[in-house]
Amino acid sequence: MRRRRNGVRSPKVWQRLLGVERTVVEGVVFDEDDEVIVASVRPRKGARSRCGICECRCPGYDQGDGRRRWRTLDLGTIPAYLEADAPRVSCPEHGVVVASVPWARHGAGHTYGFDDQAAWLATHCSKSAVRELLRVSWRTVGAIVTRVVADARATRDPLEGLRRIGIDEISYRRGYKYLIVVVDHDTGALVWAKPDRTRATVRAFFNDLGAQRCAAIRLVSADAAEWIADVVAECCPDAIRCMDPFHVVAWATKALDEVRRDVWNAARKGGMKALAGELQGARFALWKNPEDLTANQAAKLAWIAKANARLYRAYLIKEQLRAVFQLKDIRGVAMLDQWLAWACRCRIGPFVELAAMIRRHRVAIEAALIHGLSNARIEAVNTKIRLLQRIAFGYREPEALIAMAMLDLGGCCPSLPGR
Repeated sequence: MRRRRNGVRSPKVWQRLLGVERTVVEGVVFDEDDEVIVASVRPRKGARSRCGICECRCPGYDQGDGRRRWRTLDLGTIPAYLEADAPRVSCPEHGVVVASVPWARHGAGHTYGFDDQAAWLATHCSKSAVRELLRVSWRTVGAIVTRVVADARATRDPLEGLRRIGIDEISYRRGYKYLIVVVDHDTGALVWAKPDRTRATVRAFFNDLGAQRCAAIRLVSADAAEWIADVVAECCPDAIRCMDPFHVVAWATKALDEVRRDVWNAARKGGMKALAGELQGARFALWKNPEDLTANQAAKLAWIAKANARLYRAYLIKEQLRAVFQLKDIRGVAMLDQWLAWACRCRIGPFVELAAMIRRHRVAIEAALIHGLSNARIEAVNTKIRLLQRIAFGYREPEALIAMAMLDLGGCCPSLPGR
């Protein structure tokens, strides 16, 4: 570890290689038994005798249970470890705890560099690739991700500065297992997630937010679920709730499919097998947007216009509602009035019921039109959460999925060490 003739100090080179700061490298050996590199280190004077939890300077308590090792990034093809004493200090707030070290988080068996690289790889690579590259189990990666996310959230509160939010649910396992997710519309980031699709879960989010920050919320987008709307009205009485347009159009699509099934059943029972067969294959021609129709589907739609005026009229009503949300602002509100008048007098049962449902949610639907807010950002986040599930081949516990989602979608993912 002496100074070389070219003026380069070996300890500084080892500090850079091992990725440590505020650390004195005392020596480096190759452990032939374990075939690993072991660097003997100690904190610099200013980083000693600090509580491992709050980082406050504290009086020493004892020398602990001897020397410990921390896994760091491999050097070439050889695993590397840091080895140091693990003294304990007496903290007035946290009691007797192991003193903090500048190269690793409290209670971790890996260095900051190893944790950050593992967390970054977990969001960009498959489960097996991370295990093979880092030579650790997937459970260890999960613990690392939890530590990195907790550290990032302690540094920057994701709930700070929220003004426009979206609330939605996503299924993470069979058997009606759901997560409630909250997304910031201004940044597109996932800010909160918890398991269980209940009022208590939504209320837990607003409890975490606090009364002062709840008062700052201006717009909330969600679907028509009453268990969301009631809690939003209770916790954010001044916030404007916006109905997600996708769900409203989905109601119209469902009503259209009911009409198609009624016509198909009537044709089938009336002995018109050819007509019934044609209608059975018309579902996608009626569901899809006109600009996305294939040539065959466009021909099928033209045939429906001639063969069954009632079904084609139901299709036009559905498309008119979709045009309302494409227009938006005050013009969309005016077109919605026209649509409601048409749907109420169309004498098509499912669409008469749909018009009544839209009247019940009209305030939230008009707010979505005026403010141009939808759950599109939340659906994008949900799609990425499903991708994270596929990459990891599923998660046993929802907390592990939430930690991974916050890491990748909540702005908690660290950069690669040294980048």
